[in-house]
Amino acid sequence: MSDATTPTVTMFGADWCRDCRRSKALLDTLGVDHDYVDVEADPTAAARAEEISGRKNIPVVVLPDGRHFVEPSDQELRTALEAAGLV
Repeated sequence: MSDATTPTVTMFGADWCRDCRRSKALLDTLGVDHDYVDVEADPTAAARAEEISGRKNIPVVVLPDGRHFVEPSDQELRTALEAAGLV
């Protein structure tokens, strides 16, 4: 978790989702500060993720600048993180 002054990546996902586990592992491996929002544990999280992405798919990864990715490949996510200066 981050403090209020650190830009943070937010990831909406679920433990049963293979793509979610993969994206979370990449964030962890790269040392990217992120908030993980479990759509199963938080009753409002799935609706928030859908509102952001316009889709029901997860993971939804939201960068500090508001850009978001739905089911990103590792390369797509890594490139976006590097371009945002988060890696």
